[in-house]
Amino acid sequence: MPHTTAPSYPERAHDLHPELVALRRDLHREPEIGLHLPRTQEKVLAALDGLPLEITTGKDLSSVTAVLRGGRPGGAVLLRGDMDALPITENSGVDYASELPGAMHACGHDLHTAGLVGAARLLAERREHLNGDVVFMFQPGEEGFGGARVMIDEGLLDAAGKPLDAAYALHVAADRLPGGMVSSRAGTVTSASDVLSVTVRGRGGHGSTPHGAKDPIPVACEIVTAIQTWVTRRFDIFDPAVVTVGTFHAGTKQNVIPDTATFEATVRSYSEPVHARLVEGLPRLVRGIAEAHGIEAEVTYTVQYPVTVNEPDETAFALDTARELFGAEQVHESPKPANGSEDFAFVLQRVPGAMLLVGAAPEGADPASAAVNHSPRAVFDDRVLPRQAALLAALAEGRLARGTAA
Repeated sequence: MPHTTAPSYPERAHDLHPELVALRRDLHREPEIGLHLPRTQEKVLAALDGLPLEITTGKDLSSVTAVLRGGRPGGAVLLRGDMDALPITENSGVDYASELPGAMHACGHDLHTAGLVGAARLLAERREHLNGDVVFMFQPGEEGFGGARVMIDEGLLDAAGKPLDAAYALHVAADRLPGGMVSSRAGTVTSASDVLSVTVRGRGGHGSTPHGAKDPIPVACEIVTAIQTWVTRRFDIFDPAVVTVGTFHAGTKQNVIPDTATFEATVRSYSEPVHARLVEGLPRLVRGIAEAHGIEAEVTYTVQYPVTVNEPDETAFALDTARELFGAEQVHESPKPANGSEDFAFVLQRVPGAMLLVGAAPEGADPASAAVNHSPRAVFDDRVLPRQAALLAALAEGRLARGTAA
């Protein structure tokens, strides 16, 4: 059971609502993409100014790591908030929309950042009651840039000067869940994500005499079809793999056989054994089909994000804490993982912990039909900001109270 020593967190977080909304909307108007977010970093540092934090910034990325030293001896807990935006031109219609064409906080990271600032404020107020330290991880580059891995390489996990007992992160959803509802599950919570890139190299020629060429297009098409068959016949449907070809390029004219055909696919998996089989098996399948046709296939298999795995005890503690704060009817245990991927997985490979989803569908919207995360029309409800701050703060204080041996 959770050990929440500060049941007033939701009430106190409610008092912070106006300033958290102001910060979130300021971030939303000026989104930045990738590992280098100088304006975002500047705003976070300003929001943390005056708090009793030990702050360091990143060398190879615009990260902010802040450590709050508790007034009592104990362990350490990490809280994550990612800060980067997406290369999307906003079409949400909100009056605080992005002022930068081609950049948008379409995944709610502006809410994550503001919510983590709120948690830092709440925990700083109770610093003397904390049985240990809290590390606040303000992370750039979650959207495909591996920012968590860079922060780990720069010493994130050693920031407190002691091993971390647990790590937690929240992610908002513009759809799927009613506003404010908290959801998670033990075990796999998001998929691994890799990229398969293939160039089939043949020999060009005239479309009227294909026998005088080595046409790469039908071979590439056969490979695409074979991948789908291989996935459905070689993997258990209860431990699946998903391979989706998203780009396919070949040729310049209808009667010219090109030298090459290229395609790229996203590869998703939900367990490490399946992931390992994909890394080995997909390139072998592609090369084998090309060789059977007497031509070559260049294959690049890029491992991006691992499976995000919630530790069962930490997940149970996190969901119980949410129930205690908000009521059992506001907490949902998901029966299956999400199909997206998360680089918080790099943290959870090293530290037991949990990632939770918080519904942020707009007031009055049907989550089933609301614009999804990553849509140019995505809208996130600011009312969840106090709930994020309160939950993160309660997780940190409660987990520290449980102690290292929990």
